[in-house]
Parts: sequence; structure tokens; C-alpha cells
Amino acid sequence: MEDGERNGNGAGSGGNVVDIYPLSRYYFGSKDAIPEKDDSLADRIQRLKASYAAHGMRTCVEGVLLVELFQHPHVLLLQVKNSFFKLPGGRLRPGESDIEGLKRKLSRKLSLDESCINDEWQVDECIGIWWRSEFETLPFPYLPPNTRRPKECTKLFLVRLPRTRQFVVPKNLKLLAVPLCQMHDNSKTYGPIISGIPHHLSKFSFNTIHD
Repeated sequence: MEDGERNGNGAGSGGNVVDIYPLSRYYFGSKDAIPEKDDSLADRIQRLKASYAAHGMRTCVEGVLLVELFQHPHVLLLQVKNSFFKLPGGRLRPGESDIEGLKRKLSRKLSLDESCINDEWQVDECIGIWWRSEFETLPFPYLPPNTRRPKECTKLFLVRLPRTRQFVVPKNLKLLAVPLCQMHDNSKTYGPIISGIPHHLSKFSFNTIHD
């Protein structure tokens, strides 16, 4: 028997209810490391500038995956080099849709077989959009009025997880479950996009499914 336990923010029922499952339902493994593209922040900025000059604004899609631990919603984050955190996702290819691009990136970062881009990923609604006016500046949750040529647009999508699945992560990354209360307003540790996730999720109620 399943027991649904509501918790969260007092949002209404219906489409704004998100079922989440205990972290113990999921299995974790590792695969070959993904090669690093940049040796430093300066190298990354230079690469992004070159890409912008060749292809225009960079569009990224990232997934918000929720699990339950200690009776509290947690977000699955990737940690790079025991240092900074990021959501699973990445840059879209030219002509690629948001949904298909995110499924491809999720499979690359979290699945054993990267070629199975669908892999039963249930990508739900877009819950937030962030804009970067320059590659050296922090992103904003709105397009600054004086920005005529934004350099980057990042879209966050809620990804509804099944009751159980296996996550297979590259060896040079760690997959961690971080509580919403820890990332809330904590841009110093997680950056503005991740620390803003609790605000983006404020319209949802969480229904924890227990055995």
C-alpha cells in the first residue's frame, strides 16, 4: 500500500501536485568520465565568446529532479571537482527543441546508454528562465531592460521521476541530493539559479509516496 504525505507550501491540488519518492528507491552507478572542456574560468569565457560570435545566443536547458529524504524535498545536483554545483542539462544544438535537448543531456549525464535520448524522461513544464547579458556577469531571472543582445538563456524544467530508476553518472562528477532549505537564498554556495529553485517551486505541493 502507498501512503501519500502532503508537504510543502499550501499550493492547490491538481497539476500543481508533484509526486516525489524516497531516495532509497533509486540506484546509483558510474561510467567513464566526461572530458573537461576548460582548464579555467578564463578559458570557459573565451570559448563561450567564440561560440557566440559563430552561432549567436547560447540556449541551455536544465532539469530539476526531486526526491524525498528525511521527510523533506531534495534536488539532485551534480558536483564538479568537489567544488561547484550544477543542474543536469546543457546547451541545445542548433534546431533542437527544448524537450529533446534536455532528454539528450539527461541521458548523457545520468544514464548508462547515452544514445537512448528518450529513456523515459518525463520532462514537465518550464518553471524558470534566466538571462545572462554578458558571459562575465551573473544571470538574472528576467531580461534586463537595457540588454539588446543577451549572451545566454537558461531554461529550467521540472522533471518528474518514476518510482524507481538507475542513475549512472560520469566518474568525474558526483550526484548529490540537496535539501531545498539548504539551497534557499544560498547563492554563495550554489549560485543564483540553483538557490532560486525553491522560489520556482513555490507554486507546487509535494506528495511523498511511501510503501
